[in-house]
Amino acid sequence: MSVRTRLSLSEQHQRQLSRAMQLTLFGLLFVALERQEAALLVTVSVGLAVTFLPALLERDHEIPMNAGLTLWITGAAFLHTIGVVGIPGTGQSLYGSIPIYDNMTHALSASVVAAAGYATVRAFDEHADGIDLPARFMFVFILVFVTAFGVVWELLEFSIAEVAQALGSNTTGFTQHGLDDTLLDLVFDAIGGVVVAIWGTAHLTDLSDALWDRLTQLRAE
Repeated sequence: MSVRTRLSLSEQHQRQLSRAMQLTLFGLLFVALERQEAALLVTVSVGLAVTFLPALLERDHEIPMNAGLTLWITGAAFLHTIGVVGIPGTGQSLYGSIPIYDNMTHALSASVVAAAGYATVRAFDEHADGIDLPARFMFVFILVFVTAFGVVWELLEFSIAEVAQALGSNTTGFTQHGLDDTLLDLVFDAIGGVVVAIWGTAHLTDLSDALWDRLTQLRAE
């Protein structure tokens, strides 16, 4: 039984929740403008842009994005962004106030990245002639893919913090807390990847098939 089923979330409720997150991020743009923090404005803008990705993929590339996938992607972008912004008026980010918050968002974001990598590779594995990838390889690939992305993200996070500090902007949501914190982030990235590696076949097969159909269509054109 899926988490959505246990929570009794219908497709309509999932879409409403995704839209509420999207509208909240739009409102946070004004919070970032009011604070006059360049790094925060960029973070909120990117987070909001990510929430439009499912609709863009469905409209322009004919890749079906059901309510669950849309909520998954939107939720990852929303939780990261709201974690950086924090609760207006407190002056603190959720990342700084709740220790486990960083781990949770890393695992969720990593699962989205892992899902994208898994769906793409599985599309070639299932449909391309001459490609036959064993299940063990897929598992290792996802872990390596997610870990590599996690390293790139940590470097990006460090660079944003340095630039923001140089500009005199508040960097609470991007602060590096040492090597131990970075390694722990990568561990939770791997956990997100493991979740996808175990349950990806059950929930991402349709997405893989749609990706292959789209690639075939583009090649024919």
